[in-house]
Amino acid sequence: MSNKNLRIVYMGTPEFAVPALEKLVEAGWNVVGVITAPDKPQGRGQKLVGSPVKQAAEKLGLNILQPKNLKSEEFQEELKSLKADLQIVVAFRMLPESVWSMPPLGTFNLHASLLPNYRGAAPINWAIINGETETGVTTFFLKHEIDTGSIIYQEKVPILPEENLGDVYEKLMNIGSDLVLKTVEDIAKDEVKALPQDESKAIHHAPKIFKETCKINWENTAEDIHNLVRGLSPYPAAWTELDGKFCKIYQTELLSSSSNSEPGKLYTDGKTYLRIGTSKGQLGILELQIEGKKRMKVEDFLRGYKFE
Repeated sequence: MSNKNLRIVYMGTPEFAVPALEKLVEAGWNVVGVITAPDKPQGRGQKLVGSPVKQAAEKLGLNILQPKNLKSEEFQEELKSLKADLQIVVAFRMLPESVWSMPPLGTFNLHASLLPNYRGAAPINWAIINGETETGVTTFFLKHEIDTGSIIYQEKVPILPEENLGDVYEKLMNIGSDLVLKTVEDIAKDEVKALPQDESKAIHHAPKIFKETCKINWENTAEDIHNLVRGLSPYPAAWTELDGKFCKIYQTELLSSSSNSEPGKLYTDGKTYLRIGTSKGQLGILELQIEGKKRMKVEDFLRGYKFE
């Protein structure tokens, strides 16, 4: 089936889903509809703003649908009228079976992990938090249970020691968009042989990140806390109470020769370094944001802050 004959509906919302959509259109694929979240109020004026995928789709001149309820008859009739052969899901919400089973060639999803490991809403975060040195992206066909369908393709990606969530997110977003394109090309040529997931490899889960997930427990080791900070930076950011105030921690360093110390205790010369004790060694704080102040390097913070 040629590019122009294959009718594709694309579903996605955040920035992560934009490059794949752009590459599909650039390659000449026939994207007949884009499904994304309704506009949300943002900023001080609470002005309605479209999702990154909506903004990209508008620039590309694509047909956009923004259903509030994916189960509504009105939306499903509108979706049917697009007569899609294939649906693609990248960072979108859970679909009812009546939606994902609609096209004759099925619906495939791009997931930011090496499935079946790290099924769930926050795979990139948890891979870094758990200290993994490798992750990747997977395309797979949707089925009833979330993130369990047959795997089409996977691409492995290293997680470097200095990388945080933002760095790995960027890598997986770009590599994932290429994998989406390859998956579509091979589905169109009927060259895909999807394989069931190996449940023995489903070692870790990747649940949604909440505020309590981000709270630093100084009774943990310096390495574990360092990985938590990496896995949550730049957003939503790990946090703690510093000098009795709410404080986000964006960047830390493991100290090669840090001595034993009291968990949660501050160590500073008041000018160049700030370290906090853990159950195993001290953790150097490099970048932070205390409530009422802007995000800054530790040297700038210490220059203008006096501890109580």
